[in-house]
Amino acid sequence: MPSEPVHIDTADPLVTVLICTYNRARLLGETLDSLAATEMEPGRTWEVLVVDNRSTDNTAEMVRARQSTYPVPLRYICEEKQGKSYALNTGLRATRSTFVLFTDDDVRVDNRWVASAIVPMIGNGSIDYTGGPVQPIWEEPPPRWLDVNRAELSGAIAIVDYGPRSFVFEDQKRIPIGANMAIRRSILDVVGDFDPGLGRRGTSLLGQEQAEFFCRTRARGIRGLYVPDMIVHHHVPRRRLSRRYFRRWWMWKGISRARLHRLHPISDTGASMQDARRIAGVPLFTFGELYRHVVRSLTAIVRRDVDSAVEHEMMVAYYAGYAWEEWRRHAQWKRELPAAGGTQTTGSNSPPYRTEDARAVQR
Repeated sequence: MPSEPVHIDTADPLVTVLICTYNRARLLGETLDSLAATEMEPGRTWEVLVVDNRSTDNTAEMVRARQSTYPVPLRYICEEKQGKSYALNTGLRATRSTFVLFTDDDVRVDNRWVASAIVPMIGNGSIDYTGGPVQPIWEEPPPRWLDVNRAELSGAIAIVDYGPRSFVFEDQKRIPIGANMAIRRSILDVVGDFDPGLGRRGTSLLGQEQAEFFCRTRARGIRGLYVPDMIVHHHVPRRRLSRRYFRRWWMWKGISRARLHRLHPISDTGASMQDARRIAGVPLFTFGELYRHVVRSLTAIVRRDVDSAVEHEMMVAYYAGYAWEEWRRHAQWKRELPAAGGTQTTGSNSPPYRTEDARAVQR
């Protein structure tokens, strides 16, 4: 892998830490305080940018109270359009730094987090983004049924740890998590920003904007590196430590993934969702997966294998969400077809995929 120094424009900050927030003033305060202790090499300038997505608590006052004494520029802007992707895109438009680091409003960062995130991109021009572990801050001990070492489940609480060794994300078909990732800002000129149609809004758990973004980067040959030393610690509230919440999260992931596949029909396994056989718009494979995971969950319950039972229970929720979203889309298409004056192609039982929608999202 080539290792070439990267030219850095010193007219703007080298790094912007971008935090989107909604009604988490207290936790955001902890995040900002942990960032204030960051250690950075002399001459490497950085800033923190908070994008307030219509908070109704004292977020604005909390940020402004810190601005005069903060060790680096602390900027505050508002995005009135509800939705995390809108807030992210507003933040990206508001900065011209070389690197942008993304984290959440309920984390604490290690004091070398910023430096660890950018060093691989500074030293190697072929690396355009990085990501690292997200470790839990438990509000209460995790329940017995939650095996935090199973990556299949821990995504529901935004916890991830891929181990102590670095690797190129594309080589292992992985992507970083939104609470802990960094990009070279110039890649936005190639692939565009985040798709608001896949970002979280209101009380829904919709969310595949990062996955869709990295579908576009991979299509352009952009590569990223997992950095084990790039660590953040994420609050896990009590209300998320229930199987009900996990089922809801996995159902919404299924809904989100179905929407993602409309833009990028090739799945992680290389199968084309565009070519999948369907009944009432629902791919046949989802029925098979639902049956398989229901049977395996029941079998695990009989064997008192709680870990496996929970894992398959969540996969049932995932495929149920996927199937529901595909059926909903099909039903909507059937209703709109006559009004649009269209005719159904013989043998077609699903709206056509529009892969041109996978183009870079326009600013």
